[in-house]
Amino acid sequence: MSMLAITYGAINLGAGFPNFDGPKFVKEAAIQAIRDGNNQNARGFGVPDLNIAIAERFKKDTGLIVDPDKEITVTTGCTEAIAATALGFINPGDEVILFAPFYDSYGATLSMAGAIIKSITLHPPDFVVPIDELKSTISKNTRAILINTPLNPTGKMFTREELDSVASLCIENDVLVFSDEVYHKLAFDMEHISIATLPGMFERTVTMNSLGKLFGVEAALGAPDSYYVELKRDYIAKRAILVEGLKAVGFKVFPSNGAFFVLVDHTPFGHENDVAFCEYLIKEIGVAAIPCSAFYLNPEEDEGERMKERIRK
Repeated sequence: MSMLAITYGAINLGAGFPNFDGPKFVKEAAIQAIRDGNNQNARGFGVPDLNIAIAERFKKDTGLIVDPDKEITVTTGCTEAIAATALGFINPGDEVILFAPFYDSYGATLSMAGAIIKSITLHPPDFVVPIDELKSTISKNTRAILINTPLNPTGKMFTREELDSVASLCIENDVLVFSDEVYHKLAFDMEHISIATLPGMFERTVTMNSLGKLFGVEAALGAPDSYYVELKRDYIAKRAILVEGLKAVGFKVFPSNGAFFVLVDHTPFGHENDVAFCEYLIKEIGVAAIPCSAFYLNPEEDEGERMKERIRK
């Protein structure tokens, strides 16, 4: 869709990054690092000072104490962290459970590791985790459950009750959790809870995060608390503008409690599917969006499930 947007000169609302520059204090820190000659090969799992800063930030955010030399690994972006985690913990034939819709790189990285992916669909409007279905999906071959909160692309945040249930099942069945928390500072209407903080979960959780989502660039971790307050405030204001505009032209907008995603129902506009609708938006309206089918393991099967859900309602 991004290439089509370029062709038609459309405004691209589907890009997964902010449209504003990173903060000045981050850029100044990067410039100073270059001036200081910090440009040699880094330690494989992270520059010591960076690992220490990450450990301090993690403690401040979660209350958990981690060893910067033994329990932290720095990667080039969170997608690489997801791939490294999959390749490090998953053997061919191991099962990994995902909640759909999900970030599209999950499927590719898990497939690289030879995982068998089990997808559980979360249904609108609230995308509640079906705990009974999760329980029945876990088998003796289940190695891990991958969660993302706030969730890309729905903006759903896992509630404490949902996380408690996931944690209980993981402990009961000796299952790991890969927890993608790149949008944790963009929790708008609910408190973000890291599943690693729950009893019995620290030792079975890989928590993944990203500086790029927090600062718009690879950045320093010593940001003042006011930075995060302002960041959240700005995104809440942007969300309000977008949601109000979408509702005004007839979209049904699903609740988004975090991150910078808003999911809508395109079906009232009469196009064949979400891909056709997004192409229409670009060519005729001049706005680019992402079809939600890109975030499902088997889009055709899930479209059938969504149709059944609409019929039931």
